[in-house]
Amino acid sequence: MGNEMRTNELGELTAFVAVAEERSFRKAAARLNLTASTLSHSLRALEERLGVRLLNRTTRTVSPTEAGMALLVEIAPAFSAITRAVEKVNTFRETPQGTVRINTPHIAAELVFMPRLKQFNQDFPDIRLELATNDGFVDIVSEGFDAGVRIRGDVQQDMRAVRLTPDFHSAVYGSPEYFARHPKPLTPADLQHHACIGRREITGGSLYRWEFEKEGKQIAVPVSGPVIVDSVTMMTRIALDGIGLVYTACSPEHDALVDQGRLVRVLEDGSVTFPGFFLYYPGHRQLPAALKAVIGHFRLPSSGH
Repeated sequence: MGNEMRTNELGELTAFVAVAEERSFRKAAARLNLTASTLSHSLRALEERLGVRLLNRTTRTVSPTEAGMALLVEIAPAFSAITRAVEKVNTFRETPQGTVRINTPHIAAELVFMPRLKQFNQDFPDIRLELATNDGFVDIVSEGFDAGVRIRGDVQQDMRAVRLTPDFHSAVYGSPEYFARHPKPLTPADLQHHACIGRREITGGSLYRWEFEKEGKQIAVPVSGPVIVDSVTMMTRIALDGIGLVYTACSPEHDALVDQGRLVRVLEDGSVTFPGFFLYYPGHRQLPAALKAVIGHFRLPSSGH
């Protein structure tokens, strides 16, 4: 009975540290891969055994009481040391294990992760990769993510960054079926006579204007069409189905579709360059073996920190 009590208590203390540090049952649950109700039950059991309230709970916030803060100050360093020790052992495994939570824009999930996810799963079967797609700005530390993906200029100063892609080049595609019904646009201005698949701006919600370079200057062309989507995969399928033209980043997948004669690229001489994607993570933390494996697999070859 005594050993069982100590095991339960360790689990309850682990739950307490996570909730007290995250100030949220939901975030702590994600961090520990447990349900929020399981955490709440563990915390109640710990408080009952100690005979003191450790957390102040409201419908929106969770914060340590004075007693809870005193306990956290004493035990948090020990739990950090345990985590580091376990992580060191993980480096001796043939294949690392654990969960890696990454916050990523939709387009990066589709262009960076999806094409290489199958190989990653085969190479690292003991790593569970959680991809949360979000096109807005997310504080990865407070939200409990191990890493995030952003374009170069969006990476914060206290983060380390690893390049995932080269810079992007814009491209306009349509299908042979579409061009059998419509003449190819020869200038960006011709797009006003075409069905152009739209997408919304990440901020503001207005329709994105297609950008081109002309005589060294960038121009933004308003377009309209029958469908508005926010997914590269959906855009590509819509273009393949002959519904309209799409404006996206040139990729090996699109190059293959052009080579197969299923897509046609137009307005290539007006292509513009956009910054590539970087994976970023807190620079002050020890790099877990599982995250190191993710970086090694998805980083752009020969890219530095």
